[in-house]
Amino acid sequence: MLRPRIIVCLDVHEGRVVKGTKFKELRDVGDPVELARRYESEGADEVVFLDISASHEGRGTLLDTVRRTAEVLFVPLTVGGGIRTVEDMDALLRAGADKVSVNSGAVHDPEILTRGADRFGSQCVVLSIDAARDGTSWYHHTHGGRRRTDMEVVGWAKTCVERGAGEVLLTSIDRDGVRTGYDLELTRAVADAVTVPVIASGGAGTPAHLRDGFREGHASAVLLAGILHDGLTTVRELKIELAAWGIPVRPAPALPVPAVPMEEGR
Repeated sequence: MLRPRIIVCLDVHEGRVVKGTKFKELRDVGDPVELARRYESEGADEVVFLDISASHEGRGTLLDTVRRTAEVLFVPLTVGGGIRTVEDMDALLRAGADKVSVNSGAVHDPEILTRGADRFGSQCVVLSIDAARDGTSWYHHTHGGRRRTDMEVVGWAKTCVERGAGEVLLTSIDRDGVRTGYDLELTRAVADAVTVPVIASGGAGTPAHLRDGFREGHASAVLLAGILHDGLTTVRELKIELAAWGIPVRPAPALPVPAVPMEEGR
């Protein structure tokens, strides 16, 4: 069994990391390469790199930025945005990604998941779901949350896992950026319905939210961004809190010990 993971998300628009609220009001927060290196040094178990405007603009993911990011990372890197063919997957994996995340492309052609799993292994194929509540159910959205589909989220997740997806990245549009906690009902419904790991995304604001994502949401991993980008906490601090609650996270790297100046004459 995998230990519970803390995954940092880098949403990229025009080569810069951005963050918004409910997929809107984007603001610049930095360079993807620099941020990826920083979060890995703090103890991030994985990094997710999402080109959030690729599908909307009808272009592929920015491969050069992927290469530069992958070159400095030693933790797994998942990359998504604008993936429509197995050839797109191949290009990203050759650029240094460990996994590819598919959202709009799976709606257009669900068989891309099967073809990708057959060629690269299901562990490389991540289904990305952007979910928003409508009445008593949640529906999947595409193109960076801009387009609502008729796919009910739980059923869609089950179908895609059967087709070959080896992991589900589940984002609550309603909770994105608001820091009130993950949508535990949504996360639990999907996690209990599929046989692969589910990553809870959207809403992290405190260490307790991460704990609840694991315990009550039944998530295998939690994804966060804003509270790290804004300097409210670090991955290291979050892991200390989670370990104190008995969540068996991987330890964060130890902080470097500053050199002690030698006394004169010694």
